[in-house]
Amino acid sequence: MTMSTKSEMRALQAAATVADPRWAAVAARDARADGQFFYAVRTTGVYCQPSCGARTPRPENVAFHASMADAERAGFRPCRRCRPDQPSLAAQQAAMVAGLCRHIEQAEQPPTLDALAARVGLSPFHLHRVFKAVTGVTPRAYARAQRAERVRRELAAAGTVTEAIYGAGYNSGSRCYEQADQVLGMTPTRFRAGGADTEIHFAIGQCSLGAILVARSPRGVCAITLGDDPQQLARELQDRFPQARLIGGDARFERLVAQVVGLVEAPQLGLDLPLDLRGTAFQQRVWQALRQIPAGQTLSYAELAERIGAPTAVRAVAQACGANTLAVAIPCHRVVRSDGALSGYRWGVERKRALLAREGQA
Repeated sequence: MTMSTKSEMRALQAAATVADPRWAAVAARDARADGQFFYAVRTTGVYCQPSCGARTPRPENVAFHASMADAERAGFRPCRRCRPDQPSLAAQQAAMVAGLCRHIEQAEQPPTLDALAARVGLSPFHLHRVFKAVTGVTPRAYARAQRAERVRRELAAAGTVTEAIYGAGYNSGSRCYEQADQVLGMTPTRFRAGGADTEIHFAIGQCSLGAILVARSPRGVCAITLGDDPQQLARELQDRFPQARLIGGDARFERLVAQVVGLVEAPQLGLDLPLDLRGTAFQQRVWQALRQIPAGQTLSYAELAERIGAPTAVRAVAQACGANTLAVAIPCHRVVRSDGALSGYRWGVERKRALLAREGQA
């Protein structure tokens, strides 16, 4: 084979590689492509992840493989720099954070950031950043949410409220009461009593999407639910507040229901009313971000996770959307899958489709 023929073959190989869309990921060291394919370098005999930090090879020396097994059958060995045969950095960090979450859940007292960092051999600053990137919340916020969940369990099982507070790991009752309003929506004593002595006004009306229930506590609108059976909506409200005094709405409350129905029919009008939001710190961050999505626009779950600064917490974002009890006012219907398809919706996918279509027309 002449030199000119070899040059022509290399040029053809380079052109074919550059034309392959996978080459763009290699040239950009795109970590999003890791695991989707591997590239091998003929001159070094190694195969790498697309994000490998090694010097970018000449395209004529590159071959693409669908799996590590394919690359190894072709005679290539794993790169010692990116270590494609080892779990990715993201997977390692996720496993580390999962272990810390279990440690926090089982600890009698919330561990300090320094103690958590020492446990995994990282600096407190680095651990704080990694933990938040994986879970969407800081270690402190996660510990606080876990302790709030423990308070709920203890209130249901312990002999007295005081025993429940200390059983949940609080050193004093005052600290528990300081945080109770945000997490429980009421004092621990009232929560244990199922919302006793709490008045919740409600009314059920009709809109183009079926029956609609609107409920308001002293703190603000606490429920907006949709369905086909008005009685079922009322039963769901009673289940949420089993000991609260549910009071049927008067004429003034009917005007509030009319405002909410107006929001369903004309979402661009917005709803300027106080909301009674009860959830973890992470859920409240997601709900606040949802309220900032304009009518007629959508975000994917991944984009919403990016927006709140937790790009790897996509599943947790989806769960927070599912925990929303304020239909339309907290517009979780504006979140779709990455491919644009509609995913589940607490009040039915068909209602989600109708709301998006209505907002798009507006």
